[in-house]
Amino acid sequence: MKVFKIILGAAAIFFLFSAPVVASDFDWIPDFNIRAEADSSGFRARLATRFQIGDTQINAVLSNVERPADAYMVLRLGEMSNRPPEYVMREYKAGKGKGWGVLAKSLGIKPGSKAFHALKSGQDLYDGPGKGKGKGKGKRKD
Repeated sequence: MKVFKIILGAAAIFFLFSAPVVASDFDWIPDFNIRAEADSSGFRARLATRFQIGDTQINAVLSNVERPADAYMVLRLGEMSNRPPEYVMREYKAGKGKGWGVLAKSLGIKPGSKAFHALKSGQDLYDGPGKGKGKGKGKRKD
């Protein structure tokens, strides 16, 4: 029983500290979610304009993700990888919890590439290209 408690405690610590590490590469996501959740109709309109999609596709993506940034990332990764959002959504669900970097890599977006750094450094739905809340490394210089 004591060994089980130790293993359970170690697993809990791993899961508690692994999520922030994954999210830290995409540190613009919390602010993005706050902005999108504060104005859901505006967020939907921005998605429609940015990705040139209609309500049906927006509803399909939003109904299958937990947060607004997840919807943005599914659509953005689809765009970057030349894959339909449905494909990215399947990969997102299959790899749930592994992080956006792992998903991007699985879609052929190479770590260290300009595209990968652009994805990590920010979003372009609210602030324009390269103006997200990233740490500066890999940001575009406009």
